[in-house]
Formats: sequence, C-alpha cells, structure tokens
Amino acid sequence: MKYDEKVKNRVKRIEGQVRGLLKMMEEDKECRDVVNQMSAVRSALDRTIAVIVSENLEQCIRKEMETGESSEDLIHEAVNLLVKSR
Repeated sequence: MKYDEKVKNRVKRIEGQVRGLLKMMEEDKECRDVVNQMSAVRSALDRTIAVIVSENLEQCIRKEMETGESSEDLIHEAVNLLVKSR
C-alpha cells in the first residue's frame, strides 16, 4: 500500500508529540499533564490506524469489484485489524 503525505504527516506529528512527552518526563512535569499528553498520543495513533485501515479497505474493495470477487473477507480482516489495535 502506498501511504500518502497526509498520513505520513500525521505520523510525524505523533512523533513530535512523543518527543514532547519525553521532554515533559525529563522536566518532571505533573503526572496529570504527562498522562494527558499520553492520551493525546494514543488518540492520534488510533485515528491514524483508522485512516490507514479504511483507505486500504477502500482500495481493496475497488480492486475486488473490478474482478467481481467478494469483499466479505476483506471487510472481516479490516474489522479485525481495528479491534486488534485497541
């Protein structure tokens, strides 16, 4: 699968959030602030996972429709990937 620049930029922003998190820990910031930042990172990762899975599923279904094959297995696999990511 090709990953477009929007998805790559999301991951770069997440990388920045993680670096900020490490800096907060090195500076002994309050627990509440560190956990809030961790929650933001996790949320950003979850959204990125959903974008990647949905775009991949869309591409695969389009390909399956062109060949006339069933996309039921692809949908099942996508749902499993989303469940596994949680």
